[in-house]
Amino acid sequence: METALYLIHSSLGETTPSQVFPAFNHDIILQIHHFIVEEERTTRRFLKTIDQSIDIDQLSFYPMGKHADAALFQNYLKPLEQGQSVGIISEAGCPAIADPGADIVAIAQQKGFRVIPLVGPSSILMALMGSGFNGQSFAFNGYLPIAENQRAATIKKLEARSYSENQTQIFIETPYRNAQICKDFLNNCHPQTRLCIAADITSPNEFIRTQTIKEWSKTSFPELHKTPTIFLIYRPDKEVHPINSHK
Repeated sequence: METALYLIHSSLGETTPSQVFPAFNHDIILQIHHFIVEEERTTRRFLKTIDQSIDIDQLSFYPMGKHADAALFQNYLKPLEQGQSVGIISEAGCPAIADPGADIVAIAQQKGFRVIPLVGPSSILMALMGSGFNGQSFAFNGYLPIAENQRAATIKKLEARSYSENQTQIFIETPYRNAQICKDFLNNCHPQTRLCIAADITSPNEFIRTQTIKEWSKTSFPELHKTPTIFLIYRPDKEVHPINSHK
């Protein structure tokens, strides 16, 4: 196996690893003994789903979560200098996408280490695939501002960009605020704007539905509390020039 920093996808939900990971990932993981992780507990559980024979206590884990000291990140790559591979594992889905792993990848690139992203599920891309929106021009905007007035202004600005640039706008939110962001889209987007809600992707309860804001206002949103969800907005099928005021 080539010595490298491997970017290892983790499961998006309660799914069987064979459904979303190629066998190659399994073989790579078994040969890595150093892992940079967001949460050690969930990573240990994930590794056991990959292969029950993994001796977790023989592995080394290095924290990169929100309470980790970023000044130590470059030290996490020392095994690479000794010819030992290192893996990065996020809490869900792609490492280094909306994730502190990006800072470690940047250090590895600066130091000239080999970086190898493995194949695996991406909730952002899978939501885009299932939305019916423009997959040629899209922007991932991460989290919206917490302050209500700033959040409303950001939604309106990005909705306008969707119309003017024919660009899909993609968002994520902290799960306990999912219900609020749904209300924010209803209150700040034009009736003809399309909203896709993609929740629990790859899990047995997967939900992906696209409707106009007007249609969503007449139906009930799915129960999204504590559910990992991707939100996408896009202009109507036919080009529409929205008026300046919102409904």
